[in-house]
Amino acid sequence: MPYIEQESRDRAEMFPRTPGELNFAITRLLTGYIAYKGQNYTYMNDALGALEGAKLEFYRRVVVPYENAKREHNGDVYPSNLTSGA
Repeated sequence: MPYIEQESRDRAEMFPRTPGELNFAITRLLTGYIAYKGQNYTYMNDALGALEGAKLEFYRRVVVPYENAKREHNGDVYPSNLTSGA
């Protein structure tokens, strides 16, 4: 939960520096969206969909290339029969 110290909250909305501050910033975006749109299932579901899409795109564009580079550098941990696509 995003329960960070009060003095960290203003800065955290724009420049989160810790996992807690990042959680807080995302929470503020979500609660602001719901406060603007209204509290109903459609808007809450829209917010969850936006989060999921952002998560998947971050994973695809940032995490996967990083992990691939680390695998190349350090060697694979999975046997080839599990990763061959068969």
